[in-house]
Amino acid sequence: MPPRYLAAGLALAAFAAPASARPVSYAGGWTLMQDNNGMYSSLHAHYSPTATDSIGLYVEQNQEMDTTFTGLKYTRLARRWNAPQSQGNLYLSLGAGAADPFGDGEAQWGSMAGVAADWETRRVFVSYDAHVRDYGENESLSHAARIGIAPYVAEFGALHTWAMVQVENTPDADEPVTVTPLLRFFRGPLLVEAGYTLEDEEFLLNWTWRF
Repeated sequence: MPPRYLAAGLALAAFAAPASARPVSYAGGWTLMQDNNGMYSSLHAHYSPTATDSIGLYVEQNQEMDTTFTGLKYTRLARRWNAPQSQGNLYLSLGAGAADPFGDGEAQWGSMAGVAADWETRRVFVSYDAHVRDYGENESLSHAARIGIAPYVAEFGALHTWAMVQVENTPDADEPVTVTPLLRFFRGPLLVEAGYTLEDEEFLLNWTWRF
């Protein structure tokens, strides 16, 4: 392998894993991921026995569906594309557990499935994901796409910054299409995202910690 390709690959590997808040870590790694927006709040604590698989506890309080889901979630890195200056990933996920409706309703069997893909260089990031939720009597489908730009290229170990825009479509929601400008910051094992959803007038706050 030419030295310039090796150097580029090492640099890409250094920034890529935390940059995308990816649901699979390195073999033997643990990850905590929390998402908070106008539709739901979730906590995902997972372990990666290999570099292509993760499994862990997933808890989601979904205000749009009036349901709390608690269960196990498995994610598989189905495909990775490595190039000298870019990387792409395809993920598949499945979850199963209990769906407990807000109020006096009884908990029911719940499940979820998702597909996610991303591609990035050190300057540009794009992603798409789709999720299906079947929480007892409530079902939903959502799509989300992102595009991001890094205003500068940081060295390994320094603070990385991304400016992003997310467009999400949830056909059954009160606001089917939402737009969320956000900023992403990460350094070492910690990633934080902060944004504002224009249609719902709600703040977005996500964080990921790998250890």
